Amino acid sequence: MGNVYKVVRPRSEEERKKDELEKEEHILNYIRSVASIDKQLEPFKEQKRDLKTNYVENGWLSKEEVKLAMKAYRMIKSETDWTQLSDLYEVVKRGVR
Repeated sequence: MGNVYKVVRPRSEEERKKDELEKEEHILNYIRSVASIDKQLEPFKEQKRDLKTNYVENGWLSKEEVKLAMKAYRMIKSETDWTQLSDLYEVVKRGVR
C-alpha cells in the first residue's frame, strides 16, 4: 500500500482568530458551568462541615481522626493500591527525614 498524504491548506489569520475566540468561549462556558455547580453544592459542603464540627464538639472523634478517616475513605473510593502506596510512603519517608 502506498502512503496517503493529506494536503493541508495554511489557515488564515482570520481563521486562527475565530478558532481562538471559539476556544475562549468554550473555556468561559465551562467555568460558568463549574461555578454554577459549585454554587449548588455549597449547602451540601456546609452540611459536611457541620457534621465534622458536630462529631468533634461531641468528642466522638478528634479533628485528626476525622481527617484520617476521610483520607481512608477517599483512598478506598479511588481504589488506591494500598501495597503500592505503602511502599512509596516508606521510600518518601526515608528520603524526607
